[in-house]
Amino acid sequence: MLEEGKINVFILPNGIKILHKQRKGVVAHLSLMVNTGMRDEAENENGLAHFIEHMLFKGTKKRKAYHVLSCLENVGGELNAYTTKEETCIHASFLKEYYNKAIELISDVAFNSVYPENELEKEKEVILDEINSYRDSPAEEIYDDFENNLYKGHEMGRNILGTKELVEGFTRSDLCRFQRNNYSTNRMVIATIGDISFEKFKNKIITYFGDYQCRETKFHRDKFNRLPTFTEIQERNYHLSHCIIGGLSYNIDSQKKMPMVLLNNILGGPGMNSRLNLNIREKYGFAYTIESQYNAYSDTGNFSIYMGVDPHSLDKAVNLVYKELDKLKNNTLGTIQLSNAKNQLVGQLALSSESGLGELLAMTRAAFSREGIEPLSETIIKIRNLNSIDILDVANEIFDNGNLNLLIYKGL
Repeated sequence: MLEEGKINVFILPNGIKILHKQRKGVVAHLSLMVNTGMRDEAENENGLAHFIEHMLFKGTKKRKAYHVLSCLENVGGELNAYTTKEETCIHASFLKEYYNKAIELISDVAFNSVYPENELEKEKEVILDEINSYRDSPAEEIYDDFENNLYKGHEMGRNILGTKELVEGFTRSDLCRFQRNNYSTNRMVIATIGDISFEKFKNKIITYFGDYQCRETKFHRDKFNRLPTFTEIQERNYHLSHCIIGGLSYNIDSQKKMPMVLLNNILGGPGMNSRLNLNIREKYGFAYTIESQYNAYSDTGNFSIYMGVDPHSLDKAVNLVYKELDKLKNNTLGTIQLSNAKNQLVGQLALSSESGLGELLAMTRAAFSREGIEPLSETIIKIRNLNSIDILDVANEIFDNGNLNLLIYKGL
């Protein structure tokens, strides 16, 4: 009998990897992830991976755009997609009786999209609006600006959306060429979480994906070399000042990834009791939003603290952030502090796994790492085994002044 919660793995003869986790319930989730994103674009292709993600839903060899969008929505399901610096993902959520419909639809969209010329021109306008919308949101723009500076001159230092000039010039042949060169079967993972047996799911995948020809491509991702740190202050016509402090961090396969995850959670994670929230927002009321993030990529990573703050309080808030970093560099966590931090992270991970889609996407992305897919139980063991010296070592490495950069959009 299949153990509920076990992750089953199978590779089709054409190289597509299949992941399956059985979970009881009426709702199922399905994803197709391609290990291709913004960093796989040439400089003059910037924005093309994201453009393709939009155009996948605009018609296939047998469906018009309306029928692509209506196929699952007519039965209450959802179909969506996203692009990151390193992946493109199509995913669906639906009632479990519609597995066939969801698998066939994603197969059709991924392999048979035709990129109609009339839809191409309309979608350019949509993406240009998306670019303008993002520029109207400094809290979002500053993150990209920070990474653009951190990885300046490297493929990682570009915007996923691309530029207005490049997007306006993209042609159907550009999209076809990029997909042909990057959407190869050896870079694809199909995964599900739902109430279906592994054998039944595998047979359905073989039916709809097994006949596609094996295509393999090699990565041409450039190695990133560390740049000098930067301090940049831009005068902006905003009521708030927006600030990011951060630097480079560990890649997705690093042995120090887990202590970094815990350290980030302690400092500025989603909990209202994070150090930054308690000591800057709650104690002084300087920032409505203050948080930290740790992003791990295949061969690099970064850490950042963001806050939106009244311009008159900016200097005080920045100094307080540096003081919190110094505390974590100079003081080991006490036994109770460490235990509470571990319990909080374990609880957050357990709660997030209740969202089947969130767990599915994390599981699918993990298939691209050297470490591979890790059950939640193993992740919890790793967290429980961390000690205060692990956290102190990572804090001193990542929060070192020689690794910290500062970017400010200074308001009026």
